[in-house]
Amino acid sequence: MTAELILDSLQRRMRALHSLYADAVTTMDIDQVNHFERDGVVPIAFSLFHIVNMIDASFMLMTGTPPIWDDGWNDRVKPAIADHGKHRSVEEMVHQRIGDYEAFQEYLHAVFDRVEAWLAELDPVELTRIVINRPCPEQIASTYRARVAGPDGITVLDATECWIYQHGLRHMGEIELGRGLVGLGGMTS
Repeated sequence: MTAELILDSLQRRMRALHSLYADAVTTMDIDQVNHFERDGVVPIAFSLFHIVNMIDASFMLMTGTPPIWDDGWNDRVKPAIADHGKHRSVEEMVHQRIGDYEAFQEYLHAVFDRVEAWLAELDPVELTRIVINRPCPEQIASTYRARVAGPDGITVLDATECWIYQHGLRHMGEIELGRGLVGLGGMTS
């Protein structure tokens, strides 16, 4: 498979993933997103904020472009916990709530649009560039992305697949489960 075909596949899959999130957020209200089911079950707000904020942060590692998230976005979105929660416990993150859902949706679209614009302009040769060399730092060594990495380290392709696409699908599954808990259906048949 050529780099051009791989890039084309990434572009199409990313648009599809982002469309699932766009459909999900427009078919939920703030009460459904912030619904607290019970201890040990994170709200949809966690999954939404976590994945968008992690993609935003990961994009910096992949491209060198600073994250979109800043104090201004924090003041607008008003998350209960101004942290993506990657290094926090479920016991902490069950308290995540989104304060301004419309502002959050703007943030989501800004992050997703930036990823799609980057992929649209990406030189296919760039897919093989190493973004994290082996041995991976301790914080990354125990992650799925380190398992995917080749002998030299994590490439742009690995990072795009793991940090954005596969990670996004994982959290979409959580969101679909959460939607079921608040009386909504899944996102696909």
